[in-house]
Amino acid sequence: MSVTRIRFFAAARAAVGRDEFDVDARTLGDALDAVAVEDAERWAALRGRCAYLVDGVSTKDAATPLVGVELVDVMPPFAGG
Repeated sequence: MSVTRIRFFAAARAAVGRDEFDVDARTLGDALDAVAVEDAERWAALRGRCAYLVDGVSTKDAATPLVGVELVDVMPPFAGG
């Protein structure tokens, strides 16, 4: 496996309490489970509503493989438009 950097934005960053987290995981779901968070309840409620950019490709599938992936961006739903 390889290390993947996960970057958190807006409400996701607030729930996790960090801007970035490096993880060694096989899938997106495994990586998200490995994240140490400040507000577990808020993160649990938000996690399923987020979009994830896996090396720039949008997904919501927790089974997305991370082998060889360098970057995952966690994008919560944004208000307005």
